[in-house]
Amino acid sequence: MSIITGRGDTGETDLLFGKRAPKTGLRVEALGAVDELNAALGLARASGLAEEVEAVVDQVQEKLVGLMGQLAFLPEDSARYDEKGYAKVTDEDVGWLESTARKYEERGIRSTGWARPGVEHSLARAGLDVARGVARRAERRVWQLHEEGESVPESVRLYFNRLSDLLWILARADAPK
Repeated sequence: MSIITGRGDTGETDLLFGKRAPKTGLRVEALGAVDELNAALGLARASGLAEEVEAVVDQVQEKLVGLMGQLAFLPEDSARYDEKGYAKVTDEDVGWLESTARKYEERGIRSTGWARPGVEHSLARAGLDVARGVARRAERRVWQLHEEGESVPESVRLYFNRLSDLLWILARADAPK
């Protein structure tokens, strides 16, 4: 099947279970922000992250794929999504972000004021800061979708908040390869 289908030429895009949504809708905005986040993490990864940090980013990217699935269906299809057994972001995943962040904090990484991304001349660290900013945008879009009446699981809403904190920490922790 070709990537070029022309189905989006009318301003709508496909969701799961044969549904369609406007490209300017909140759900598609949230999906787009998560897609951009995954791409930003990929760029940071390709920029030479330390092995340990790259392993964390890899786990996050894997979770983002499942999280996009959670956003790619309409509320009335929730039971169908559950029946299929597709991946979901859970409270345990939020806990993993917290414990990973605390592990790095125990190494002495603390906030001492506003960060200046790029000051270390490290593309990898700056890439993590870009990803952090995109994670914050994704968080805002997900909350907006939820507040407009389209229920988004709490674990998904919290995931982005914890993830942006972790990315801030990782950008200060990473020592290039």
